[in-house]
Amino acid sequence: MAQEKKDVEQITKREEDFAKWYTDVVKKAELIDYSQVKGCVILRPYAYSLWENIQRILDGMFKETGHENVYMPMFIPESLLQKEKDHVEGFAPEVAWVTMGGSEELTERICVRPTSETLFCDHYKNIIKSWRDLPKKYNQWCSVVRWEKATRPFLRHREFLWQEGHTIHATVDEARQETQQMLRIYADFAENYLAMPVVRGQKTEKEKFAGAEETYTIECMMHDKKALQSGTSHYFGDGFAKAFDIKFTDKDNTLKNPYQTSWGMSTRIIGGIIMTHGDDSGLKLPPMVAPVQVMVIPVAQHKEGVIDAADALLETLRLSGIRANIDVSEQSPGWKFAEYEMKGIPLRLEIGPRDIQNGQCLAVRRDTKEKISLNLADIENSVKDLLEKIQKNMFEEAKENLENNTFTAYTTEELKDIIQTKGGFVKAMWCGDESCEIKLKEEAQVSSRCIPFAQETLSEHCVCCGKPAKHMVVWAVAY
Repeated sequence: MAQEKKDVEQITKREEDFAKWYTDVVKKAELIDYSQVKGCVILRPYAYSLWENIQRILDGMFKETGHENVYMPMFIPESLLQKEKDHVEGFAPEVAWVTMGGSEELTERICVRPTSETLFCDHYKNIIKSWRDLPKKYNQWCSVVRWEKATRPFLRHREFLWQEGHTIHATVDEARQETQQMLRIYADFAENYLAMPVVRGQKTEKEKFAGAEETYTIECMMHDKKALQSGTSHYFGDGFAKAFDIKFTDKDNTLKNPYQTSWGMSTRIIGGIIMTHGDDSGLKLPPMVAPVQVMVIPVAQHKEGVIDAADALLETLRLSGIRANIDVSEQSPGWKFAEYEMKGIPLRLEIGPRDIQNGQCLAVRRDTKEKISLNLADIENSVKDLLEKIQKNMFEEAKENLENNTFTAYTTEELKDIIQTKGGFVKAMWCGDESCEIKLKEEAQVSSRCIPFAQETLSEHCVCCGKPAKHMVVWAVAY
C-alpha cells in the first residue's frame, strides 16, 4: 500500500502549482520523454496512440469534405521562402537553417519547414494551368520545426506533429467558404470528440497568421482559466498566388490569379486535453479519443476462473468495437486502480469471484469516480451507454468552467482587476486600433484571443481609449 500512496503523491496538486501538475501528469502518464535536444521530445506509445486517434478522426472529416493527402519535402530553399515578404518576416525568428550537406557548405541555405505554404505554392505553379485544374484541396500530416526559445511539453516544441491543409480556388467565394468550413470542422472536432467547448472568431490584424488576409480561430479555456489557441484557418486571398506567379486561364479565357487557404491543428491539442480535463489523480481522457476506453481489472485473480472470466469480458467488449485492455500483472488491484485513473482511462471494470457468481462486474467512471454494478449479459450496451455519458459529462464540466469564468469589462482597470483576481476570458469592446491592443497587453498582460462571431454590443466605447467601439473582443492570458 505504501507504493500506491507514493505513486499518487508524485502528482502535484493542480490548485497548488498548475504548471508543475501539468509536467507531472505528462511524465507520470508516460506521454513523453525528453530528448538530448532542448524542445524536442519523444512521444511515447500512449501519447502517439492518442495522436493516432485524433489523426484518424480528423483525416476522415477532411476526406468527407473532398480533401486529399499529399506530402511535401521538409526542406525549403531560402530563395523560395523569401518570395512572400510578410510570411517570411513572420517566421524568421523561429526558422532552423541547414548550412552544411555532409562535409560541404551549401551554396544556398535551406530551412527546415516551419510551415509549407511556399512549397505548396511552388507546386501549384507547376500543375495549375486552367480553371479545370481547380480547386486543389490538399492536406499533409507531417512534422515542422520552429526554434522556440521557451519550450513546454505539447504546448511549445521545437519539432511537433501536425496537419496542415492547403487549398487553392478559382474564386474568392470558394476560398472564403473553404476557410469557414474548416474552422467549423475544428470546432466540431474539439467539442464533440475532445469535449472542449470553443469560442469561434476572427483574429485581429496584429494576431493573424503571417501572410494571411484573415485568420479564424477556435479558442479553448483551460482549467487554470488561460486560453489555448486550438485550431486556425487562414484566408490568403491572391497574395501568395501573385508572389509566386500562379495563374490560370479562366472560363472567359483570361489569365487570373487563384485564391488560397491554409488551416492546421497540432499535437498542442493534446496539451489542451490534459489542461481542460485533468485532475489531481492525473489524466482524464474523453472516451471518443482515449487509446483505451475500458480497462478490465481481475480482482483476486489467483482464484480459479477469475482470469478466464476477465478474458471473456475483454473479448466481448472488443468484439463490440470498444477499445478495451486488461491488466493481469502481479501488481495489487489498488495499484492498478491508481495507475489507470492516472492514465485517464474513462472506465474501469472490476471482476472477481463474487461478481462472477452474480453475473456482473463493477464499473468505475473516471470522470465522477462513481461505482455502478453492470450485468454481464448486457455488458456491451451498458458500457457504450456509460462511455456516452462520460463524454457528455466531460463536455458539460468544461463548458461550465468556460461560462463561469467569462466576464465583462468596461474599463482597462476593470479588465486588469478581473485578470489579476479571477483570470478567465474577458469580453470588452475595442475601437480597432492596434495601439490599444498593444497597450492592453502591456498594462493588463492580456492578448486579444479573437473577435467572436457571436458579437455583443456591451457599450459604445473602447475599453482602452474610450473612442467609438467597432468590435467586442475576447481578451485573456494565453499559452
